[in-house]
Amino acid sequence: MSRPNVRDRLARLPRPRTLRARLTFGLVVLLAVSCAAVGLAAVVELNGFLTQRLDEQLAQVGTRFPQSLEHNGKLPDDHDGDEQGDTRRMATGTFGARLLDGTVTNKGLIRSGDLGADLNVDLTAQDAARLARVPVDGRPHTVELSSLHDYRVVASAGRDGDVLLVGLPLEPVETTVHRLEAVAAIVFGGALVVTGVAGALWVRWSLRPLSRVAATATRVSELPLASGEVALPPRAPDADPGTEVGRVAAAFNRMLGHVEDALTKRHASEERLRRFAADASHELRTPVASVRGHAELALLHPGPVPPEVTRALQRITAESARMGEMVDDLLLLARLDAGRPLEREPVDLTRLVLDAVTDARAAGPGHRWMLDLPEDPVTVPGDAHRLHQVLANLLANARSHTPVGTKVTVTLETDAGSAVLRVHDDGPGVPEEVQPGVFERFTRAEHRRHPNASGAGAGLGLSIVAAVAEAHGGSVGLDSRPGSTTFRVRLPL
Repeated sequence: MSRPNVRDRLARLPRPRTLRARLTFGLVVLLAVSCAAVGLAAVVELNGFLTQRLDEQLAQVGTRFPQSLEHNGKLPDDHDGDEQGDTRRMATGTFGARLLDGTVTNKGLIRSGDLGADLNVDLTAQDAARLARVPVDGRPHTVELSSLHDYRVVASAGRDGDVLLVGLPLEPVETTVHRLEAVAAIVFGGALVVTGVAGALWVRWSLRPLSRVAATATRVSELPLASGEVALPPRAPDADPGTEVGRVAAAFNRMLGHVEDALTKRHASEERLRRFAADASHELRTPVASVRGHAELALLHPGPVPPEVTRALQRITAESARMGEMVDDLLLLARLDAGRPLEREPVDLTRLVLDAVTDARAAGPGHRWMLDLPEDPVTVPGDAHRLHQVLANLLANARSHTPVGTKVTVTLETDAGSAVLRVHDDGPGVPEEVQPGVFERFTRAEHRRHPNASGAGAGLGLSIVAAVAEAHGGSVGLDSRPGSTTFRVRLPL
């Protein structure tokens, strides 16, 4: 159970995110590992060297000091006191002890070379047990004495079946090693700080060309590339082509050149297509109107006309009328695409909604039309005729694609400086595969929202809604599922 917790805690640790931070962090980490390895090797080597020197001093001391403890610091054959002089020449802190059958019988410590041996050394039972466990092999061993700290002790067999121990303190060795550790920590810590600052500056200077490429890419990513004429920002500054960053900058600039060429060609193609659509729609209006007029004139002929001819003329009239509406819609879309300015007059949306719903009730008496309007009128700047067309298209869409008896609710409200118009119906909903492109031109589902739905639109109504809303600085949206479909139009107040 602990492993996932440790993994989660490690995952929550802050990590460098930018390339510059990662390179600097990696440089500091590598230097820290190197400093730690050098410091550890130096400490281990110095500790081993000093311990070896201490062991050599132990070998020189021999067993004369612990032998003298049995006779209060004097050897048995000492007649002139020279052995006592030997103890005075021993190093301060030299420890000696005599053990018989695992029991410490005598012990002493050289407090100072001038004062001789101190025979009143306090040893605990644990200290005595540790001394008794020292192997009698004539080799140095480290023993921790609670009253004297750590000692290097050598145990040798005495002449009377006893064990003689002599030791030197490890405190000078430990003090020197700790001092080296402190100095190494200070020096290496300072080196890490200096290296971190210098490395960050160096990495930042080295990555300046890449930062310029990133800045250029950021400016390009903020450009609207979907449509219209696009002016790309200046290219990234050239860098040394022999470096990786230089090759990236050169490749990026070449890519921008290709993108700019493609966008220029696309814009020219769009302009030609818009001009063609506008010209074609404009030119088609006259012949379509002429066909419709001749058909209506033929229907007014007073003489006898065969029923088949009458039916054909009626179909010509209906289809020419539908074709005329389609041509008008295409011409409107072409003008909106070309950026033709719309009228900018105060428009009472509340009045437009009332009029549009009244017309919808007359055109679709089988539907239930509901209104949800605010108490105060909602006014927006725009083109009243085009905004009425937006409402008419949305209501016609709800009427044409839902069965009789469907409830259609039109809601108007204000929200965050915008007027929001919603047309909601409880019909079968827009097919899911059609929803992403429902506001595109000529989008028609293979199966209508209702099998008995009427109308044979060309798929331009909702595209006109989106184009008019965008021309007014607004937006459109759709939320649809079976039993609930909402078209939303947002216009700035």
